[in-house]
Amino acid sequence: MTPSLHVTLATRRDTRRLGVAIASSLEAGDLVLLSGDLGAGKTFLARSIARGLGVRTPMTSPTFTLVREIPTPRGLLVHADLYRLRGAALDTETRRLGLREHRTEGAFVLVEWGEDALEALGGHPDLAVSLAIAGPHARAATLSGPKAEALARAVAKR
Repeated sequence: MTPSLHVTLATRRDTRRLGVAIASSLEAGDLVLLSGDLGAGKTFLARSIARGLGVRTPMTSPTFTLVREIPTPRGLLVHADLYRLRGAALDTETRRLGLREHRTEGAFVLVEWGEDALEALGGHPDLAVSLAIAGPHARAATLSGPKAEALARAVAKR
């Protein structure tokens, strides 16, 4: 089991750098879970990951649409927000969204609020990032999963 690693994101720029580092580590079919309280910066980090994948158009949260499919120069990015799916509907609706299939087809799958839907997502994530508010612009990130250690080192070097 990969240990959790902690990274301090003192500024929004640090969060952007983490997003670019995550994007550079992604491989076809990777699943990235973003968790944390409302306002912790999940969607901001998701935008930073998309930027790192080459997305240059504005990206909005899929809170009400649940899923957005975004073409990137490196492949399809599927960004989902499962916040509105709770209880018995979570597993069924997550399966209906086809996120596991997207993963199997080689898309980069980025999911906010997906920690309770792992089975429907196709198993454990390649990276899980839990964000916590640590100040007006500062965040604390806890990284876990197979890609966590290399990412923590990459962020620390910058």
